[in-house]
Amino acid sequence: MAVVADYQTAGRGCGTNTWESERGKNLLFSLLIHPAEVPAVKQFRISMAISLAILDTLEQYIGDVSIKWPNDIYWRNGKLGGILIENRLQGGCIKDCIIGVGLNVNQEQFHSDAPNPVSLKRIHGQETEREQLLSDILVRFDEYLTQDLKARYLSRLYRRKGFHPYADKEGAFMAEIIDVEDDGHLLLRDDNGHDRRYAFKEVQFVI
Repeated sequence: MAVVADYQTAGRGCGTNTWESERGKNLLFSLLIHPAEVPAVKQFRISMAISLAILDTLEQYIGDVSIKWPNDIYWRNGKLGGILIENRLQGGCIKDCIIGVGLNVNQEQFHSDAPNPVSLKRIHGQETEREQLLSDILVRFDEYLTQDLKARYLSRLYRRKGFHPYADKEGAFMAEIIDVEDDGHLLLRDDNGHDRRYAFKEVQFVI
């Protein structure tokens, strides 16, 4: 089931984060799925599938799109979209999964304190048909959910190559991306050769 909103009065992201969206300008939707074929230990497959479905759809319009781990959609250093996934588990299976997506499409001005929002309209200067965008994303997601996407996901990660600045509870450091585990943990190697493993929200990209 897909539920689409033209406007949100209280759009939210992970934790206490909020999502700004001008009325009638962007793509705001939630998917309810029952992915019986995805075991709970590999639930990050859902994140990879929706991220790549959005990225591949956007590449019909623009280049330089990437996925900022775990599933933010980036154009260069600007945030185009965010994804929030909530799973309800039953034994070793995923009983229900709700995927919430906010994608900046035709909005030109942003007024929140978000550091780096960008939209399709600001990038290529044209209005984009939101219904067609949604249709293309859903078709791809349906196809991708049953595929092995690990290699493609890794290749499309933001800052995939080279050393870049990060920060954790101990402070800032330089590191390169080594891998993303099946359960979604990010593996980094710092410039001293030490491996670091992080769950979501345990490390920040310094932009």
